[in-house]
Amino acid sequence: MKSKTPINDSFRAIADPTRRAVLDLLSEGEWKVNDLVGRFRMTQPAMSQHLRVLKQAGLVNSRRAGRERLYRIRPDQLKPIADWVGQYERFWKRKLRGLGEFLEKEK
Repeated sequence: MKSKTPINDSFRAIADPTRRAVLDLLSEGEWKVNDLVGRFRMTQPAMSQHLRVLKQAGLVNSRRAGRERLYRIRPDQLKPIADWVGQYERFWKRKLRGLGEFLEKEK
């Protein structure tokens, strides 16, 4: 059985397109749960489940404002994902640079 790590939780959380879209919106600032519900045309319990996954992965924080709950992104928690993806970006840049050099020599 695989052990859970924060990076695995983060990847699991961003695997869902709705949660990625929620993160995109939260990158603009805080959002109320009900505003997110209206934006995605889903039930409040469904949105709460998405937010719960994001919060458990450490990608968002929440706070109470009166009777409402506001969510905001924790961009620092996305850095491990960006670092991991960056490895492959560097790999492909090297490969494409090599291909470009090869094609230039073939001219």
